[in-house]
Amino acid sequence: MAYLEGMQDIGSEIMDEVLAARAEFDYAKFSKFDVLKAIEKDELSVRDFGALLSPAAAEFIEDMAQIAQAKTRAKFGNNINIFTPLYISNHCDNHCVYCGFSLHNNIKRAKLDESQLRVELENIKKTNLEELLILTGESQRSSVEYIGKSCKIAREYFKVIGVEIYPLNIDEYAYLHECGVDYVNVYQETYNLEKYKKIHLQGTKRVFPYRFNAQERALMGGMRGVCFAALLGLDDFRKDAFATGLHAHLISQKYPHAEIGLSCPRLRPIINNSRINPRDVHEKELLQVIMAYRLFMPFASITVSTRERAGFRDNAIKIAATKLSAGVSVGIGGHSEKTGDDQFEIDDIRSVDEVCKSVKDSGFYPLMSEYIYV
Repeated sequence: MAYLEGMQDIGSEIMDEVLAARAEFDYAKFSKFDVLKAIEKDELSVRDFGALLSPAAAEFIEDMAQIAQAKTRAKFGNNINIFTPLYISNHCDNHCVYCGFSLHNNIKRAKLDESQLRVELENIKKTNLEELLILTGESQRSSVEYIGKSCKIAREYFKVIGVEIYPLNIDEYAYLHECGVDYVNVYQETYNLEKYKKIHLQGTKRVFPYRFNAQERALMGGMRGVCFAALLGLDDFRKDAFATGLHAHLISQKYPHAEIGLSCPRLRPIINNSRINPRDVHEKELLQVIMAYRLFMPFASITVSTRERAGFRDNAIKIAATKLSAGVSVGIGGHSEKTGDDQFEIDDIRSVDEVCKSVKDSGFYPLMSEYIYV
């Protein structure tokens, strides 16, 4: 779908390169030799990354785990970043067939006002967290000004603020940065253009290139970091993981100062559709993706969310994951008095204290913030 009026086209070349590489990526052609060659390298090529995502890599999971563990500890030490998401609105103008906030899904909608927001922030602050990810549905009912004001208020309570909202233009990202936002998460969902069209039936989210280039616009607007992900299970997860990693890699090459993050969400059931599931992306395959990300991009933070069960997350931090959410609510008002329904079902319902205890019991340090502002 072509850019709509008001959407900024930055003329980036990265999208064409990623989509072409995804189309050519045939993971069935990789052999055990290709995998062994890749895991023996200190720095991986794009082709090596593809080999580690292939079915041929399945029997080398233990080897990949040992290398991923060593690379993770070398870069991040024993620190595991802890944060929580805060949903401030679930209004949405998009019709996405897999999402609980979808325009036509019959759920209870809500948007926090300032007093409600402060109650949420005060309750979260009691858990000793220092990093907050602010989320909204993709609707103009949550204007850039509303989001900016919410972020300004949040900075009164927390050191690090990220946003996961609808894509913006450069000047709008610059405004949010001035309001205290440090990083931006934008998930492409799937990098398969045809599938993308079929599952995004209405709304501005249908404009694939505008979404694709959001991280680059965010960096041009002054953001310190950006995060990438595909929603694994929407399409061929190996191809989408390959495109996600390549997208992040190319951005990191073009903007070497940027902090790069990767997340690994799988499809989850939603209100009014409990049958949604990640199909062939089982825990073993998900761990393979996470380890391939680490070997390809040793410096990138990797988040494993509460979509996954507690045991899987506890294991992932021992190998390659460096960031966990805790004390999570994916509804509106979930940290005080819930007023709006959830976006999806979560699996790990542990509190911040419980997650931090588990992190410590595994020999790691739960890090609330590593930034000093002057």
